[in-house]
Amino acid sequence: MSKKKVTEIVEELALPIASEEGLELVDVEYKKEGANWFLRVFIDKEGGVDIDDCSRVSELLSDILDEIDPIPSSYFLEVSSPGAERPLKKSEDFNRAIGKQVWLSTFEPIDGSKEFEGILQAYSAETLEIDTGQQTIVLPTDKVAAARLAIVF
Repeated sequence: MSKKKVTEIVEELALPIASEEGLELVDVEYKKEGANWFLRVFIDKEGGVDIDDCSRVSELLSDILDEIDPIPSSYFLEVSSPGAERPLKKSEDFNRAIGKQVWLSTFEPIDGSKEFEGILQAYSAETLEIDTGQQTIVLPTDKVAAARLAIVF
């Protein structure tokens, strides 16, 4: 089974669990690290999640995964917060991040750079506007490879 297929299946299983618990399903990752596979489920809510939220979702999801058994090999299930540098994937994520510090990477260089950091000024399905402090950059949304909130020290 492909990694993409696993994440899609787990997302379909985890989404109703997160919703019932009043949580947002942020992301699902399925990665091999060393000799082990890790299935990571990231959840969040207004004010952040706590250990009880993670534990409840982990137990409920683990029961369903054991029953359906969509992953043929052994793996470690981890349920956690996306952290302070939360990934931005969905349009709701980007809209919520307007006015906040973000970091973006692009698939190919734009004006000689593949990484950009600054305040997200605007977002649409076509473009992102970032104020780097020195200039405002408009990036095509379809050229963004990865995006996350950024912490300013």
